[in-house]
Amino acid sequence: MNERLWSLYLVRCHNNSLYTGISTDVTRRFAQHQAGKGAKYLRGKSPLTLVYQQEIGSHSAALQAEIVMKKQSKNKKEAIVLSYLARC
Repeated sequence: MNERLWSLYLVRCHNNSLYTGISTDVTRRFAQHQAGKGAKYLRGKSPLTLVYQQEIGSHSAALQAEIVMKKQSKNKKEAIVLSYLARC
């Protein structure tokens, strides 16, 4: 069985807010966000920047990781982004 791996990602909006999402193809999903398709939250908030992504594994694990990330404070999310960008 060829199960697709899920990833968690963060997108920065023009107003400096961070959007959290999950996908099996972050590149494709980010392109959809940039085209104004998908999440209503991101519509009209361009330019968008993909600032974080992490491969999680299963869909259920990705959903749980998304919930955990969404509960984090803005400062904690910013620290996660900074740490990620420093590794890239």
